[in-house]
Amino acid sequence: MANHKNTKKAIRNSAKKRLLNRYQAVTSRNLVKKLRGTTDHAEASELLKTVISKLDRLAKRNVIHKNKASNNKSKLTRFVNGLATA
Repeated sequence: MANHKNTKKAIRNSAKKRLLNRYQAVTSRNLVKKLRGTTDHAEASELLKTVISKLDRLAKRNVIHKNKASNNKSKLTRFVNGLATA
């Protein structure tokens, strides 16, 4: 158990940050699932913009790795482009 005031505060802060990071990661996963479930190209391309923005923000804040964000963006863009041809 923490004995110093600063250590106790660090534990409180890390718990808050962990909750925020988990919330943001779950929200982005839900957005990705929603995008994967769409079949309309116009709707998917609009949703893609918000998903890409969210992934970039998470990567910038080190919630997810930057390569994971890049891979997700690439795959989702290919998915949306495939909807246009289908």
